[in-house]
Amino acid sequence: MGAQWSQFFPGKPTFTEANVERQDGRVFLVTGGSSGIGLELVKMLYAKNARVYIAGRDEDKARLAIQHIRASVLSTRGSIEFLHLELDNLASIKASVKKFKTKESKLHVLWNNAGVSQPPLGSVSKQGIELQLATNCLGPFLFTQLLLPLLQAAAYESQTPASVRVVWTASQVIELAAPQGGIAMSELSDPPQDKARNYTNSKTGNLFLATELARRAGPSQGIVSVAQNPGSASTNLFRHTPWIKYLAWPLMYDAKLTAYTELYAGLSKDIGLEQNGCYVVPWGRITTQLREDLVQATRLEGDGGTGKAKEFWEFCEEKTRDYA
Repeated sequence: MGAQWSQFFPGKPTFTEANVERQDGRVFLVTGGSSGIGLELVKMLYAKNARVYIAGRDEDKARLAIQHIRASVLSTRGSIEFLHLELDNLASIKASVKKFKTKESKLHVLWNNAGVSQPPLGSVSKQGIELQLATNCLGPFLFTQLLLPLLQAAAYESQTPASVRVVWTASQVIELAAPQGGIAMSELSDPPQDKARNYTNSKTGNLFLATELARRAGPSQGIVSVAQNPGSASTNLFRHTPWIKYLAWPLMYDAKLTAYTELYAGLSKDIGLEQNGCYVVPWGRITTQLREDLVQATRLEGDGGTGKAKEFWEFCEEKTRDYA
């Protein structure tokens, strides 16, 4: 329980924008960067001279966010652009990546930050898939797969090992509420009538995608893939469940603090190739105290694990194959 307590009450952050060197020439992409945690992260990256893309569905909202960020950062050589992206519509994602490729040939860090939490029961994606699974897992999986050539190009040219990364957003809920072994695979095709359970499945899926990408792309391509629990922030993520904000108010923090977790996951030099697939907790720490059954799920059967993460990856491959 001590590990959970330290995530509820992390203390003061030890990795902030003050620890980040200038990012001139580096290209970053943040999904859901127009509000909440993502907005705070984009603000930090922009201030460090990076080229930052905010990916999301609402261009007007993103334009307002960009205006706000530019007004709040008084001196920078960075840039911010909007990229249209609908994670709940697999058929649209390839076009978004194609648009990005007209602007950039390399991508140094992808933050899969966007997500949805507990929408009305029965909510589905454009392809009829349970909305949280689609938005939090399948969309980011396809988006990441299509962006891999740009990540590979950045890793090939990089003089700094482990500086090209994919950051996946998990949640403390996976340790508190996920069933033994992480995910009951049958629930992916036949979702239970339980919004919270479906959210937990999607966040566990993010952990599995992070560790599987690390296993598949890390050794040969030099791409680091990590999952992180950013911490609880009072953001628009809880728009469908406002009661959670009231009940959990003592455990809710300013979005800037939770953005430090994501900043650490994407840029900290603590994370090298040896730490590929690690799990980051608030406000930027690598933990080795992840629930043991979840750790076993991320390992292949031949390595003494259950192979559940590999199974989930293959499920995502199957569901997105027609849109790749």
